[in-house]
Amino acid sequence: MTPEDLDTVMAARFSCRGFRPDQVPRDRIEAIVATARRAPSWCNAQPWQLAITAGAETDRFRAALRAEAAEAPHTPDIPFPTGYSGVYQDRRRTCGWALYDAVGVQKGDRAASTAQAMKNFDLFGAPHCAIVSSPAELGPYGALDCGGFVTAFCLAAQAQGVATIPQAAVASFAPFLHRHFGIPDDRLVLCAISFGYADPDHPANGFRTERATVADIVDWRG
Repeated sequence: MTPEDLDTVMAARFSCRGFRPDQVPRDRIEAIVATARRAPSWCNAQPWQLAITAGAETDRFRAALRAEAAEAPHTPDIPFPTGYSGVYQDRRRTCGWALYDAVGVQKGDRAASTAQAMKNFDLFGAPHCAIVSSPAELGPYGALDCGGFVTAFCLAAQAQGVATIPQAAVASFAPFLHRHFGIPDDRLVLCAISFGYADPDHPANGFRTERATVADIVDWRG
């Protein structure tokens, strides 16, 4: 593989918000996980564990999650950001308005924006969902390691022609996820990854976010 090959996969990956219903074959999902498991981790702890749904189990989870999101408070296992300021707020707003523009949500239309937000809990129609958890005793470093795994999973999926979207919103109902999947209390639910084949005609898939430049990111010291 050349550097250009890797850059091509990185550039092609996007957060998919409209999926076809087709199931991804089990052997392809296993291949994605087999590649992602090579992600680096502190002391080679490899703290990531996945609960992956398919078929009727995805539909059962989707229905239960939607019902939970309509009634229950947000109770994540790890604290959500306390705020966004400066360039981080700018990027967040730019992404949000690009999505709204793609799907036709007008500024100030709270009902439409709420309906779009609720699509998180329909998993954007994805046929599969992976719930990512880490041992609580590893704290932030376990979560950091799992972040690397999530990136590796998304890139491995892209290389297999499978679209993904990591979702923090799903993890905001952590007690429900612990119950639904039997995830032990000594593990932290970190996020979900909804995945499947992208619907190229879905309007939510019609925009791409911008990225900061190398100069924006790096403080050179030599």
